[in-house]
Amino acid sequence: MSPRVRSALSTVLIGLACLLAPLGALSTWAMYGLGDSARYEATMAPLAADADVRDAIAAGVTDGILREVHVRPRLQGPVNHFVRDAVRSFTETEAYRTAWETANLAAHEAVMRALREDREGAVTVDLAPVTERVKRRLADDHMPLAARIPVEHTEITVLEAEDMARLRKGFHVLELAGFWLPVASVVFAAAGIVVAVCRRRAVLATGLGTALGATLLGVAITVGRTLTLDDLPPDVSRTAAGAVYDALTETLWFVCWLLLAMGLTVALTAVLVGVCTRHRQAAGATGPAPAEQSTQVGV
Repeated sequence: MSPRVRSALSTVLIGLACLLAPLGALSTWAMYGLGDSARYEATMAPLAADADVRDAIAAGVTDGILREVHVRPRLQGPVNHFVRDAVRSFTETEAYRTAWETANLAAHEAVMRALREDREGAVTVDLAPVTERVKRRLADDHMPLAARIPVEHTEITVLEAEDMARLRKGFHVLELAGFWLPVASVVFAAAGIVVAVCRRRAVLATGLGTALGATLLGVAITVGRTLTLDDLPPDVSRTAAGAVYDALTETLWFVCWLLLAMGLTVALTAVLVGVCTRHRQAAGATGPAPAEQSTQVGV
């Protein structure tokens, strides 16, 4: 194989490896970070203590309760204030954290079941357990209207029906790519380095390409956050949604920084090896000259 062909083949293989590295990180995160129930639950559990999330949940539950409880106009102010205080107080209890984890796990299971079973229609989650706990709290506080709070049908839509077909296709692709993309990236990188004419330069290109891919992945995460928050309905808290987005992408950010650090380390190592090699070659070329000169003078 001619040097030109080897260089071209090495460039293509290393380019594919650097392209697949961030895509592999993204697919692996989606499958094993979001798709796994235990990891998802562990990711979402700390958000129960997040102030923005608590305020958003409290506002949503309170508005739902007040829409169903009708009182005389002169009592609306005191009742509204009492319900809001009771719900906010409830969000600081252990019962709320249990309800939060239960609701999130139910939402996750409903979405994953819909994606894997090709179910039609919107994906909804029943928030009746949260409302039921709030109702008990109000009853414990001797609120006369607590018994009138309905809890039979308190559902929220997690995914609209029109979004399911698109998400299902992407999910099936991620199931196939979640394992093979990282493996293919490593294989292509190794093959590109092996067939390269100058392997040090190939290693340098691989490191820089990996760092560039990690940078682009970080940009994609940031842009995705902006687009996600901009697409929210007006009645959804942007700060709470931002906290959820940040929690879900925390592992992906870690992988992104890890790829960036690995790429820069590999590139820096290749540069240092090149400098040391040139230094040794220069020292070897100039070393024999004085000895040769002194020998000729002696003769």
